[in-house]
Amino acid sequence: MIIVHSRRPSRTPVARRDRSTERGAALIVALMAMLLMMALGTILILTTSTESKISRNFKTGSEALYAADAALERAVDDLRAVADWNTMLSGAAQSAFVDGAPAGSRTLADGQRIDLGKILNLANCQKVVDCSGSDMDNVTSERPWGPNNPRWQPFAWGPLNDMAPAGTVNSPFYVVVMAADDPSENDGDPLRDGLTPCAPGHVTVCNPGTGVLALRAEAFGPFGAHKILELTISRTDLTGSEEDYNDGSGQAGVRILSWREVR
Repeated sequence: MIIVHSRRPSRTPVARRDRSTERGAALIVALMAMLLMMALGTILILTTSTESKISRNFKTGSEALYAADAALERAVDDLRAVADWNTMLSGAAQSAFVDGAPAGSRTLADGQRIDLGKILNLANCQKVVDCSGSDMDNVTSERPWGPNNPRWQPFAWGPLNDMAPAGTVNSPFYVVVMAADDPSENDGDPLRDGLTPCAPGHVTVCNPGTGVLALRAEAFGPFGAHKILELTISRTDLTGSEEDYNDGSGQAGVRILSWREVR
């Protein structure tokens, strides 16, 4: 008698292959989930860091603007003691607010360094090297007045903390104030205040810049903060009072004509 044994096909390899495939798919899903979470975390960190920098830059920029404005107010106050503005235009007259020679480098509170000579040159001819007469007379979009372009002279400079008695100001900013002949001059001599002032309503056969001076304040602070303000002022015969000096009173002998931020 012949006995035939039938063999049941084994399904174990198939089951093993299925479980292996499932484990591989689960690993891929887990890796993709990890990558997604890492990407979201990175985006969150970058967003937070960017917002912190924006907030910090806004804060230091605002402080720099106030620092430059404070320096201008101090300079305007000192101008009352200068009888002849031509001494300022030549660089002979300076404010009492100085921290040494008007040249060389200074170290800011955060360790950064600035150079007073380069700051002056950049204002006069947009170069860091010494400006020639032709450089300063060159007509540009920022200085379109040719021979009547302002030739800035240092007037006041130093740490803002030194502007008031010790302990009353806590600021990391360094400020520089420069003075120059107003570009409305038409005499071609930026080192002297013009003659022949104009009567009201007249601009011919006269000099509209007579008795008018320009001031430029620059403030430097942490994280590269830098702001520039410019004032135009004129002589006035009004006596001082307690009113705001913007209307010509409160600052005997000085009237503020215009104020702008240079960007």
